[in-house]
Amino acid sequence: MPQDVFANTSSNWWDGGQKVKAGEKFQPRKLNTPLDKLTRKQAGRRSLTKTERKHGRYIKARPAGDKKDDIAFDATIRAAAPHQQKRVEKRKKLAFAIESSDLQRKIRVKRVANLVLFLVDASWSMAVAERMNATKGAILSLLTDAYQRRDRVGLIVFQKDRATLVLSPTNSIQLAQRALMDIPVGGKTPLSAGLFMAADVLRQEKLHHPDVEPLLIVLTDGAGNVSIGALPPQEESYKFAELIANEKIKCVVINMEHAAFDQGLAQQLADHLKSPCYALSELKAENLYHAVKDEMAKPMKK
Repeated sequence: MPQDVFANTSSNWWDGGQKVKAGEKFQPRKLNTPLDKLTRKQAGRRSLTKTERKHGRYIKARPAGDKKDDIAFDATIRAAAPHQQKRVEKRKKLAFAIESSDLQRKIRVKRVANLVLFLVDASWSMAVAERMNATKGAILSLLTDAYQRRDRVGLIVFQKDRATLVLSPTNSIQLAQRALMDIPVGGKTPLSAGLFMAADVLRQEKLHHPDVEPLLIVLTDGAGNVSIGALPPQEESYKFAELIANEKIKCVVINMEHAAFDQGLAQQLADHLKSPCYALSELKAENLYHAVKDEMAKPMKK
């Protein structure tokens, strides 16, 4: 269950946690999912996605194959029409002869809200307070963008020896902002626990919302030092990252490490997630929109 961070007035989830204020809020570069082909300038659901369900707008048809549900009768008749002269025997009993190979199935699309799941490293490391300050400002900016686009947002924080689902996926930016403000920093880095929980949350969301298009935004320096199993922490983290990548979940890694101390671990994590990796400072860069859009539009690597 999500932890009630609001019940604790000190906002310290464990002894020694330090509360950090949010940094400057700004207009973020858009982190678009691959189905954001029809991004709207005004508020409203942004993704137009194909759906296998029998609802949504019928836009075209394709051969039905083994799927004989939701038949497109207009397209089926057009497919069968050129063959009527060859089907003389069948037309002795039928006005219009249709064979199994003529059947066309409807392709439907519907607008869906995306799910943006934030996975935030709140462990203690060098200059973490300054970086968490900037991180909170960045997330608040991205939350505002998600709200305007009618996306659902969720928030997982990992620190000390566990991951915590601070905010289950919701449409409420107010809840997300309150949860974000109450994140303390400190402790070790259970990166694998965070990735494991993120995979579970996204799996549950797909079960309840089959048409959802998830985007996982991981904010970390990529250095895990706590395992939840027998594997070494870093190796275990990469295993869970590969699990997420195998589920074809689009991800973006935002490197929280200071450039002077960066060991490339965030980039290695991004490689296992098959995702792009950006520095925290790049959230304000003019080229982020184009870079992320291009990366997210690429097909998943095999």
